[in-house]
Amino acid sequence: MGATIIERIIGAHAGRDVAPGDTVDVVIDARVARDFGGANVVKNIEDHGLVVDDTGKTYFTFDCNPGGSDQKYAANQQVCRGFARARGISIFDVNAGIGTHLAIDEGLVGPGGTIVSTDSHANILGAIGAFGQGMGDQDIASTWAHGKVWFNVPKSMRIFLDGTPAPTATPKDIVLACLRHFHASGLLGYAAEYYGEIVDSLSLDARITIASMATEMGGIITFFPPSGEIIEYCRAAGATSFTPAFADTDARYDTEVHVDIDGLVPLIARPGHPDDVVEVSEVAGRKIDSAFIGCCTNGRYSDMVAAAEILKDRKVAPGVVLKIVPATDAVWRRCLSEGIIGTFKSAGALVGNAGCAGCAAGQIGQNGPGEVTVSTGNRNYPGKQGKGEVYLASPASAAASAVAGQIATADSIPDQPAVFMPDLELADAKPSAAGGGEGTGGRPTVVKGRVWIVGKDDIDTDMIFHNRHLAITDIDEMGQHTFGNLPGWESFPSDVVTGDIVVVGSNFGCGSSRQQAVDCFTSLGVSLLIAESFGAIYERNAINAGMPIMAASLSDEGLKSGDEIEVDLTTGKVAVLATGKVLEGRRFSDVQMEIYQRGGLLAGE
Repeated sequence: MGATIIERIIGAHAGRDVAPGDTVDVVIDARVARDFGGANVVKNIEDHGLVVDDTGKTYFTFDCNPGGSDQKYAANQQVCRGFARARGISIFDVNAGIGTHLAIDEGLVGPGGTIVSTDSHANILGAIGAFGQGMGDQDIASTWAHGKVWFNVPKSMRIFLDGTPAPTATPKDIVLACLRHFHASGLLGYAAEYYGEIVDSLSLDARITIASMATEMGGIITFFPPSGEIIEYCRAAGATSFTPAFADTDARYDTEVHVDIDGLVPLIARPGHPDDVVEVSEVAGRKIDSAFIGCCTNGRYSDMVAAAEILKDRKVAPGVVLKIVPATDAVWRRCLSEGIIGTFKSAGALVGNAGCAGCAAGQIGQNGPGEVTVSTGNRNYPGKQGKGEVYLASPASAAASAVAGQIATADSIPDQPAVFMPDLELADAKPSAAGGGEGTGGRPTVVKGRVWIVGKDDIDTDMIFHNRHLAITDIDEMGQHTFGNLPGWESFPSDVVTGDIVVVGSNFGCGSSRQQAVDCFTSLGVSLLIAESFGAIYERNAINAGMPIMAASLSDEGLKSGDEIEVDLTTGKVAVLATGKVLEGRRFSDVQMEIYQRGGLLAGE
């Protein structure tokens, strides 16, 4: 009996014929770890004393956070760089792009090959007829060490794409039609193969788009039998040692399914579920805040061209943000040389460095609460691409929606965009109280508490409240990060108690203007900050927040952490309760006292 594509590939890499349900060790041609998970792969290897089997087949790809803008990602990337440099492992660094695309474009694996990665969309390699799998850190570490890993041979399904889509339909619409048919688990446990008259005509970019969403249907992988054009592309990319795999004519499939795409029109997935797919016309006119074009599903050159054709000589609607991120640096540079980047910028789009973008937290393409986004991504689960509403659509529909200011298709862009209108009722309403609400007049002018002596000068705002936490706006969440970047004081939030007083050296709070560096102490219940001097902006921020601060030189007065002091804010007198010694500080000015008693500059407004 003949074999399916998955059985051919696994059998060739296991050294024997296989059947569904078999568990075999499979040799892996390309072994990849990303900046997401890569540091844990390194840790597993080092903790278990493992040695990399073949550094020539082992790679790092930094695609989740190409800017290294998150401190933890930056740290993980540097861990991976150090490990790679010491062992001669190749890195596709932050300037390269999405790892699964690079695996194809750089010839890391060819048709019939095998690849594993810490990327759940490694099965995108099915676009060229290769077997790709996303795996966890331990699996990848084991594969790096041994060059192979165990697999259960999955069942196979044959999918026929029947009919011819309408001219306005795109490859993204085809895969959305498949999602509408199979839903979130219709391919669960299957390796599927695509066939049909349209399949032979699909470009590499189109195959990548469709293959990239196998995961969203529960599939292990979806394959396209490699065409002659695909095979030549892979050879030109450098993948010379491969044997394309095709299903035998007598291969046995667990099931065969027909998906009707005849006359297919542009589709869109409604927020929360990639498989909640409807025609765009059903939700057309929904006002949007933003659009995103990119991701491993739609970041190829043809996707950029499709967007540029719509954006040329047009502008993004007022108040709408369009974010575009090419999949690889090669795509980015081609777009630059051919004027496509210029078209994007002229239209008012933000263009980011190549990478995964909105699928990774903190990257271009995330949205906020209440924000409505049309995205070309592959997932719109709640919280995946931010806290707003995310619709999934093609690059053409996303670009058209950005221009229209509302959900639209390329052939239904209105003459005038939808714009945000002022809420007249809100504009006429009396503003609610800000800051401290109605104020807290009668606040104590004498403060007593236990002191913490932080014997350091020039403690800047990053030491007090690091910039990686700047997105926090809830004051209740701020306290836990206080002094988190001040060596030796990381445990301060768990040790301090309400009413404690912090005593520091000179120039406290120098650096940035971040309010959180003041509010974090309020969050912890600290009753007073005493410093020899304060950074100018920090001092204003503290006074305006109603946070009691006082300038006093106490470093040479024998105070130690744990001592109790009593401070009169009106006179500046500081009494050490254990000794009765009275020290001098700067009393509150009239303005400072007035703001303090109100509970803040904006309290009672």
